[in-house]
Amino acid sequence: DTLWAGGPACLATPETHCPKAPALGLSHRTRAGPPGRALPYEAIPRSGRSAWLNLYRFWRSDGFQRFHLLMERSFQRYGPIYRCAALHGAAQGRGAGGEGARGCSSLPAGQSSELPTVGTYNSVNVLLPRDAAQLFQSEGIFPRRMGLESWIAHRQLRNHKCGIFLLRAAGSLSCPPHPRNGEEWRSDRLVLNKEVISPAGTRKFLPFLDAVARDFVSLMQRRISKNARRSLTIDLYGDLFRFTLEASSYALYGERLGLLEESPDAESQRFIGAVETMLRTTLPLLFVPPGLVRWANARLWREHMAAWDTIFSHADRCIQHIYQEFCLGQQRKYSGIMAELLLQAELPLDSIKANIIEFTAGGVDTTAMPLLFTLFELARNPGVQAALRQEIAEAEAQGPRELSKVLNSMPLLKGALKETLRLYPVGITVQRYPTKDVVLQNYCVPAGTLCQVGLYAMGRSPQVFTNPERYDPGRWLSQEDNSFKALAFGFGARQCIGRRLAETEMMLFLMHVLRNFRIDTVSKADIKTVFGFILMPEKPPLLTFRPLY
Repeated sequence: DTLWAGGPACLATPETHCPKAPALGLSHRTRAGPPGRALPYEAIPRSGRSAWLNLYRFWRSDGFQRFHLLMERSFQRYGPIYRCAALHGAAQGRGAGGEGARGCSSLPAGQSSELPTVGTYNSVNVLLPRDAAQLFQSEGIFPRRMGLESWIAHRQLRNHKCGIFLLRAAGSLSCPPHPRNGEEWRSDRLVLNKEVISPAGTRKFLPFLDAVARDFVSLMQRRISKNARRSLTIDLYGDLFRFTLEASSYALYGERLGLLEESPDAESQRFIGAVETMLRTTLPLLFVPPGLVRWANARLWREHMAAWDTIFSHADRCIQHIYQEFCLGQQRKYSGIMAELLLQAELPLDSIKANIIEFTAGGVDTTAMPLLFTLFELARNPGVQAALRQEIAEAEAQGPRELSKVLNSMPLLKGALKETLRLYPVGITVQRYPTKDVVLQNYCVPAGTLCQVGLYAMGRSPQVFTNPERYDPGRWLSQEDNSFKALAFGFGARQCIGRRLAETEMMLFLMHVLRNFRIDTVSKADIKTVFGFILMPEKPPLLTFRPLY
């Protein structure tokens, strides 16, 4: 998983073709069948019959932007599990009864379980934490999830390697999985873990993130000083995008882009423009095979390819700079994650570049959006904002310490980020293909079936959270069992490898912003959200910053 890997795969409308399920509750699984005997896969409540018809309806109703709401409505209608016909650009090789499904398949021996329509397959969607736990226990040592075909197609056409995010993506007709991908993914992941997600690796890049967070505060202070009212009301998303790109690039490449300065240089402008274009063009490519796009919308495809080419060229220049520093024989100091990987030489150069680029692509808007939602919730919950400010003051009152220790002494701030991601998960699902048959809600789900945990629906379900509509970071500090309730970064071997980078970047940003500004909002009404590759506000909130000193 990555923080942004949870795009929906199910193109299903809320119309039902089976009896309506009982009201959602923990006793739901006891409704059918004799005790101790799992029901067959075909008995799972089903939403929709034809993926292609669903796709047409979605295009007509702009349903792609309402994926999260439709999934939530489906859970309310069918209960904590349902299945649907799905479509994702090109066909997945097998449907629900794929290889290893002998224990669950209700088909006669020898009968193929492949779905008859090219481009479609079945998806099983679950809501409750206990089913998420059961699913993750069945993922095997080489977990798989859905991939982004347009990204993979670029790597193939340009003869670039894939990083670990794309290596374990499920195959399709245009991008079949390679049998060695699991082994390569695992070996690369173990090397990357040491520099990106381990406590020792995290401590090394924290000062880089801290420096950029301080610069963001200085930027806001300069803007406020030019305003006679000593305040600033602004749509902050563009600035947050630049902050997250500046911070992640500094930690990854060891170089500042200057995006928080008044006039960034032309090279930095090209790079940020390429990242913006790549993300913008990815959304319309999610549901259409790359080969079809190249024929139907050549301009869109050229823009997407050119954006990736610019991003790869930027990485090449950074690698050249790092090697030049090595050759000069200067005193060794920490110069970012890529420099450490190059120095250790445990991964081939093309693998290092591929993974650093994937970190870049996955660490910008996926961090900017949670920060925007957090600032909005703090603005309309001044009591929570004051409590966080008090916690920050108490942490700093303990005197100079390592940044990691400062962050570890702010559990409420960590809870605030969890609470934001509960209500506004960047990826609205977490996906797995179980490697063995698994029983979910007393239904037998065959190995190889695409299974999705509905994060948006779970986070707002009263069956999972008390007062789910309330923004309450303290709920994560209670003695309540919160196992498998906070899955925005995934879980297990495939949890988001950029998790520590994202978490610490957001915590340092909020720490410096809250200790310098009081934040208000023009409107405290709920934000309407849309799915646009990630979950985002339909209209960004206007936030007001007032200096505390």
